[in-house]
Amino acid sequence: MRNEEKEYTWRRLRDERQYGMYWYSGLWNVLRPLMIGLAVLVLTAGILTTVWNKVYGEYAAPVDETDQTEISFEITSGQSLSRVASNLENAGLIRNRTVFKYYCDFSGLGQKIQVGSYLLRRSMKLNEIADQLTSGDGNPIVRNITLIPGETVESFAAKLVKEGVLRDAAVFLEKCRTGTDFQEYYYVDDVLRSGTAGKRKYALEGYLAANTYEVYTNATEDDIIRKLLSQTEAVFEPEDQERMENELGWTMDQVLTLASLIEKEAKENDFARVSAVFHNRLKAGMKLESDVTIHYITGERKMALSQSDLTPNSPYNTYRVTGLPVGPICNPSPAAVKAALYPDETMIAQNYLYFCAKEPESGELYFSRTLAEHERAVSVYQPLWREYDRNRGLIDDEDT
Repeated sequence: MRNEEKEYTWRRLRDERQYGMYWYSGLWNVLRPLMIGLAVLVLTAGILTTVWNKVYGEYAAPVDETDQTEISFEITSGQSLSRVASNLENAGLIRNRTVFKYYCDFSGLGQKIQVGSYLLRRSMKLNEIADQLTSGDGNPIVRNITLIPGETVESFAAKLVKEGVLRDAAVFLEKCRTGTDFQEYYYVDDVLRSGTAGKRKYALEGYLAANTYEVYTNATEDDIIRKLLSQTEAVFEPEDQERMENELGWTMDQVLTLASLIEKEAKENDFARVSAVFHNRLKAGMKLESDVTIHYITGERKMALSQSDLTPNSPYNTYRVTGLPVGPICNPSPAAVKAALYPDETMIAQNYLYFCAKEPESGELYFSRTLAEHERAVSVYQPLWREYDRNRGLIDDEDT
């Protein structure tokens, strides 16, 4: 072979070797990050699987997957979810009571657990036990009750009976009338010591905090009343207490009484303005002349009150008594309590003394500073009130 041919052959082999190395190098540069990413994923998945297996094995797995022995387990009326979870753990049916409780809460099964007797096995998974405990005899261990802002003791008691919470309203109403079983609450004790309790329709009117509550299905009248009373003081934040005691010089009873009038007289956007009118009238020594106190006495929400409607000799009748009525006329909302403590400062300064309803269905109010202005507004809107009452059968043509 000639030298030129040898040189050509050697160069060709060299170029092929270099091309091959370049090709493998390019492929490696592409595959390397993919392989690293895949390794990270595999490692992460392995770690997560290990952690999950450990957590599941220690807290959520069946106690013994091979044990098919049936164990009698009973849930009685009044037991909370926490108590049920503890009893399951003590019976060796679950590994951890807290995990079971959280599982039921997050899966929405907490309030569906039923009273009854069950046959459970240690081989059952946590979700299987929870599912079975929600398919008992159909009697839940808890229920929700709601006291709507502005409801009276009587209307709330009637609702509890209608919803099957109470069989009869008599005991509930009597306990609210006297209040003597609840003197451990200082604000109830203050009412009973004030000397006005005997003049009130219900000593606890105004003190049942409006809210939604969870109670046991076997809750007694005392249980329900205490549940609501325990939240009354929570409405008054520290700055509210300061405002009430040191700036206004009022008691909680006075605040709740005024708040109950505000709640019944207006929608929430007018609470502070109605409060200002009442504050101004109280300061001036005027009668409050609030129609809603007449409604509380008569049990009728009549818009166009006649002269005879204003005559009841009652400590709730603010057309006869000067100042606040003897006590609250409903159970007010936190917003009404705030308004009673913090009236509209502009209307206070401008000395607004009157308000009246506009078109009844709208709930809007017309505010006036002078009696003459108020009387003009009444002359405009009174026909609407009469028509509203007539349509509801509260007045007839002879009353017009």
